[in-house]
Amino acid sequence: MARYLGSVCKLCRREGEKLFLKGTRCYTDKCAIERRPYPPGQHGQRRSKISDFGIQLREKQKLKRIYGILEQPMVNLFHKATRMKGITGDNMLGLLERRLDNVVYRIGFAASRKEARQLVKHKHFTVNGKTVNVPALVVDSGDIVELVTTSRTSVKLSGALEANSIREIPAWIEVDKNNFRGTVRDLPKREDITSQIEERLVVELYSK
Repeated sequence: MARYLGSVCKLCRREGEKLFLKGTRCYTDKCAIERRPYPPGQHGQRRSKISDFGIQLREKQKLKRIYGILEQPMVNLFHKATRMKGITGDNMLGLLERRLDNVVYRIGFAASRKEARQLVKHKHFTVNGKTVNVPALVVDSGDIVELVTTSRTSVKLSGALEANSIREIPAWIEVDKNNFRGTVRDLPKREDITSQIEERLVVELYSK
């Protein structure tokens, strides 16, 4: 499977804002955006006019990089969102939020979505009591995501919830730190998603 192996800080600088791709470092003054708030490369500080298409493209790239998915899965998710009832942009964001790797990150078991994806692949979590290793699995209302018993002996995993308590837990997830579990109370609504995304621009780009 293809994956990005370069500096994730360059991705944040390219989009001009924090995408929180590097865990707790993003909350400190060591964040690359704080130190160099301009695009990477020798022409990064050059001002240039961006077209309407360029604005749409940058928004799409930002969305992909926030959730750590590639182009084809993103296209498939967009088509799935168009077949659902409601607003396509809201549906698309809802599906991204309900991915298992994102839910693990939102609960606080991982410092970043990339780390959450790796933990899921290594079978550290169960969904409704069943061990799963598919980061793209879409959870539903009432599902319970829990750290497997054997992984609770790991100091890093058992202490992750406290280590990542700096992040706010969304209202649609209920966390039980004592039992190392999170429950999907409800499907995420647009107002529950705090990422600065103009999903309308992404829909317009994919609709062309």
